[in-house]
Amino acid sequence: MRIPSLESKAALDAQDVADILKIAKNTVYELVKRGEIKFYNVGRKFRFTSADVEEYINRSRRLVPIMGPGGAAGQDNDRPAERAMPRPEKEVVTRNFVIGGQDGLLDLLASYLTAHPWGQPVLRAHIGSYNGLIALYRGEVQVAATHLWDGDSGEYNLPYVRRLLPGLKTMIVRLAWRTQGLFVAKGNPLDLKSWHDLARPGPTLINREKGAGSRVLLDEHLRRMGVWGRTIKGYDHEAQSPHTVAAAVGRGEADVAVGHSKASDQMASVDFIPLQQECYDLAIKKEDLNLPVIRALLEILRSEEFRREFEPLSGYDLRDMGQVVAET
Repeated sequence: MRIPSLESKAALDAQDVADILKIAKNTVYELVKRGEIKFYNVGRKFRFTSADVEEYINRSRRLVPIMGPGGAAGQDNDRPAERAMPRPEKEVVTRNFVIGGQDGLLDLLASYLTAHPWGQPVLRAHIGSYNGLIALYRGEVQVAATHLWDGDSGEYNLPYVRRLLPGLKTMIVRLAWRTQGLFVAKGNPLDLKSWHDLARPGPTLINREKGAGSRVLLDEHLRRMGVWGRTIKGYDHEAQSPHTVAAAVGRGEADVAVGHSKASDQMASVDFIPLQQECYDLAIKKEDLNLPVIRALLEILRSEEFRREFEPLSGYDLRDMGQVVAET
């Protein structure tokens, strides 16, 4: 991906990188300490190139371990709530613990979870919502992030959990509210303002991969409108992340894409047209609720410290974070 608003900068600082990745500035320093992102020094300051950031993003799409501030990279964690709780015996720690999903919020959650006394090293599977639920059903991930809208009921996530996880008692935990809409070129030259505008002659779409929440959202709206996806120019042109489709619109390779607002925050050549508020949730099997790592995850989501990580960032409504919003 290219980052149009920053391409002219010879060097990026830690805050620039944090803004691009939608993570806290301190998390950037952790990535440096763990050797996960390339950098160079100007005096005592870290500096990065756009290529360094792009390489990190592309590499992170694979299944990779996320170590937190209390992991092998350092022991500087000093959270009072965590110091007060003893770590469970090692035999209760699961062999692998994988969180599926693509938002930077999940990377920060993985970092906190690794550092928590009840936590453990976490793997991240950068997969779409639909495939994440299937992976949860198969036991390939232990937590699946999902934002799948059902056009018949108007509900998020619960209808898909019921269909894709048959026979499994599941808990849905709210992460955040986000805003979904259209990425368009600066100034919106084609005056695209609604789902119906995607079906009119002219605009070229760049689509998300099958199974991504934004792709399902588009397909459900097209179904309700009685429009076949293949009739839309560019419908079969797929990309693997919201940042990639937003960047493609910014470069003029497409006229429009669907995604959430945060993906275009740092792109000066892209405007965002809000259309729909969405629920971004976690699906967890109830049979895993007694695992210390799951208890730690819920505690982190409900903590003020974790919420404060997102105070400088726009695009997240955290009013229900950590609440159980549905069960099957």
